[in-house]
Amino acid sequence: MTTIAYQGEPGSNSATAAQLLYPGAGELPRTDFGQALEAVALGAADIAVIPVDNSAAGRVADVHHLLPESGLFIVGELFLPVRFDLMAVPGTSIDRIEAVRSHVHALGQCRKVLRDGGWRTLVSDDTAGAAREVAELGDPGHAALAPPAAAGIHGLQVLREGVEDDPDNTTRFVVLSRDAVVPPDTGAPTMTSLFFCVRNIPSALYKALGGFASSSVNLTKIESYQKGAGLDASRFYVEIEGHPEEPHVALALQELAFFSSEVRVLGVYPAHAYRRTRGAG
Repeated sequence: MTTIAYQGEPGSNSATAAQLLYPGAGELPRTDFGQALEAVALGAADIAVIPVDNSAAGRVADVHHLLPESGLFIVGELFLPVRFDLMAVPGTSIDRIEAVRSHVHALGQCRKVLRDGGWRTLVSDDTAGAAREVAELGDPGHAALAPPAAAGIHGLQVLREGVEDDPDNTTRFVVLSRDAVVPPDTGAPTMTSLFFCVRNIPSALYKALGGFASSSVNLTKIESYQKGAGLDASRFYVEIEGHPEEPHVALALQELAFFSSEVRVLGVYPAHAYRRTRGAG
């Protein structure tokens, strides 16, 4: 049986994503993203399902730092509609709430209900974990913002449904494996994720990215970060539309390599249908 590692607890959005991608698979919940990736690297799990960005809250902190160092490869993606309910112990009324718990990203995606309620916010490691904490406290003054499934798991009462600010709130997850699985170039919509570090010369980034423009390759994401506190050249995580075996993509990657000290393909995988229906990217 395939075992899926994810950050969070049963009932979380990551658990839902894992179940949608691999129905019936074994689950290996982990406290943080690093532990979930390590579980795959060490063979305790076959696959990791990790969120990378959200349509309202932006990128998930630390993930893009962890991906290049994990030694794993991206083999798939999923766009998951995200819903949050306000839940508390049974018998609680909404006017008794004093504090609301959830993951920092969930709090950022539900600002309107928090502002209207005037409640204190408490950060939990995970959305479903926040629901468990509220159940364990048994305090009617505490509520959680968590996915609907968490209420049933922890025996909580839903006070308000669908309290996310954006009805189109969506989180993108990537699937990571120890082995690179590169699909053949069939002309089907394909994404390529890669990491690169520019040479420490003037205009290196401009020149490195110029090949994507001249070859008409759509660059859908670029994230920069500095490794440590030194003065080394910046490192970049990028995603492009296309397969490395397509001539125009191969040409762009050649130009990128010429102006970079390192280029590493992190994954080639089918583009999720959401990109075609909603123009994601």
